[in-house]
Parts: sequence; C-alpha cells; structure tokens
Amino acid sequence: MALTDPLGDMLTRIRNGQQAKKDSVLSPASKLRAHVLEVLQREGYIRGFSEDATGAHPQLRIELKYFEGQPAIKHVARVSKPGRRVYSGSKELPVVRNGLGITIVSTPKGVLSDAEARAANVGGEVLAEVF
Repeated sequence: MALTDPLGDMLTRIRNGQQAKKDSVLSPASKLRAHVLEVLQREGYIRGFSEDATGAHPQLRIELKYFEGQPAIKHVARVSKPGRRVYSGSKELPVVRNGLGITIVSTPKGVLSDAEARAANVGGEVLAEVF
C-alpha cells in the first residue's frame, strides 16, 4: 500500500510508540525522514536513530527518550500536509509554545529547526511542530 504522507506516518509511529512506552520504533528509511530525525536528536527529543538494513527494505530504528517516566515529546503534529502545503519566510516562522517547542522547516540549506532557520535567515516549508 502506498503512503500519501510518509513523514506523517513516521511522526505517528513516534507518537504511538511513546504512548505505549516503547524503547524504540521502526519506520521505513528515506533521506527526508533521516534529516527530520537528525533535527529531533539535535534538539533533544529522541535519544538517537540508526539505519537497520536487515530486511528487503531499509528501516530506521528510532530510540525514544523519556524523562522521569514521561515522554520527551508531549506533542508532535504535521503542519504542511500533501493536501495543503504551508510555507513561511524566515521572519514569519511560527513560535511553538512561546519558544519551548520547535518547528521543523525544510529549507534550501537543508532540514532545520526554526531557531536554526532564523539564524541562517532562510524560510521554507513548515514540516512539523514538536514540544
């Protein structure tokens, strides 16, 4: 079955895995997913990820992070969807939870967090928000 929103599928797997208190979850591998996971790891929302090529299709093993028994990610949501793309300039990037969360942005300089995109003065497609 073809996925219409592979990134949304990965975010849902992370959300479901944390609700079920899993140590790690698997998601099909792609470059975009790996870049989004790098941002989540840099910002401290996941412990890490690795590529698992033991099957016919490569998978990403995402190690989830918990703090005092509670998930590190309280909320993760897709902003730009296949049916409605959302773009933002560097000055208009949304602020999540008054700066306590992050927005993940796909820019010409790669996939960045909102703070990194503001510092580099680049805008792009708003992929997801996390807090």
